[in-house]
Amino acid sequence: MSTTPLIQGERGLTIPSTAVFIAGEIAGTGILALPRAVEDTGWVGLMLIILCAILSAYTGIILGEAWTIAAEVFEDCKGHVQNPYQILGEKTYGKAGRYTVSVCLHITMFGGAVVFLLLAAENMETLVKDLGHDISFCFWLLIIAGVLVPFTWFGTPKDFWLIAYGATIATASAAVIIVVSVGLDASNHTSTEHEKVEFKKIALALGTIVFALGGHPAFPTFQMDMKRQKDFKKAVCFGFIIVSLLYLPVTTAGYLVYGKDLDANILTNLPSGGLANAVLLLVTIHLLLAIVIVISPVIQEVEMVLHVPRGFTWKRCVTRLLVVACVLFVAETVPKFNSLLSLIGGSSLTMLDFVCPILFHMKMHRLKAEADKPAVVNKSLEAVQASWDEPSDQIPLWRKVLNYEILIIGVLAGVAASVSAIINIVSPDSFSMPCYVNISRAAT
Repeated sequence: MSTTPLIQGERGLTIPSTAVFIAGEIAGTGILALPRAVEDTGWVGLMLIILCAILSAYTGIILGEAWTIAAEVFEDCKGHVQNPYQILGEKTYGKAGRYTVSVCLHITMFGGAVVFLLLAAENMETLVKDLGHDISFCFWLLIIAGVLVPFTWFGTPKDFWLIAYGATIATASAAVIIVVSVGLDASNHTSTEHEKVEFKKIALALGTIVFALGGHPAFPTFQMDMKRQKDFKKAVCFGFIIVSLLYLPVTTAGYLVYGKDLDANILTNLPSGGLANAVLLLVTIHLLLAIVIVISPVIQEVEMVLHVPRGFTWKRCVTRLLVVACVLFVAETVPKFNSLLSLIGGSSLTMLDFVCPILFHMKMHRLKAEADKPAVVNKSLEAVQASWDEPSDQIPLWRKVLNYEILIIGVLAGVAASVSAIINIVSPDSFSMPCYVNISRAAT
């Protein structure tokens, strides 16, 4: 673990800047994939998006509260911590908690970067083809990965706040253009039909919704870079309001106009022309910038394990080049984003979004209650952790009930989405040839 006290007066993220980071990290894939997810669940899918946004905001807030308590109870949690989510897992559940968070975080953020890279390559292939050139999807993966490498050389989120603003502005602009484009195309789809709702499709769609609203793996790193870490809950609320305002109009318009004709990526449904090309370009810009944001927690822990200096050195450049190369390899191996998106959303992201924040928050309250007792001064961490079974009145009963309900729903939904995604991935109909076997293949 590495902690560094913040220098007095060091610049940090404000509430608006942090909210933009949250929106910039989360929004993007949801605009593309949620319309199809809602078609697979029926109009209830719109309610699920709102519900998941509220629950995600709530668990994001209590995750921030858990870290604030940890900073009060444990000296080594004060100041700037390089891997806060993992440390929070260790302080509450020991090594098992730390390793669980670490594995889930790496799968989620690394997998998210892979999904973003796949989508960006697919968009660029479509855009360039409309302009009269034919460059294969697999080559675009190589080109985009190469362009990304220098942007990963920035330090922590506070060092690349302009990237967050760029990602959010690009997504907001794309959302407006998509709604306008769908509206103009509505006259060509006067009799919209919807597919019959099936359990497997609902489970897959739920994984997509969770992925589209999940940003918790990076939340603690955003909180670390804030001027006032206690203001994180306000940033979370504003961030999810921004995301909801981006998602709902696009999803509703796509569902009502295209219905069962919706593709996994709504951009392929838009009529070709200037508006569609503008959306492709804006969404691709967002995806490229979002990759830098989502891969940051993984990079920081890799550098900590390898003892890479925190300043700008050649070791940082080489390490981050290798991380991007790993992302590229996985993208070239599994060149189909929708199944991968559902699997990540249903498995590791569900753990980090709903399960871990609730468990860590409740356990940290108990640890604080124990630490506040005079007799706890000379107790070891293990002795403090052993107080889990002792009663604590710091969390109201209604909040405990809500926490357990979210925990149960999150686990059940995550299992259903994960199993459905795995079945879909191993299905012969879903198999896609890896790019290094057929480098000239097109996106499918």
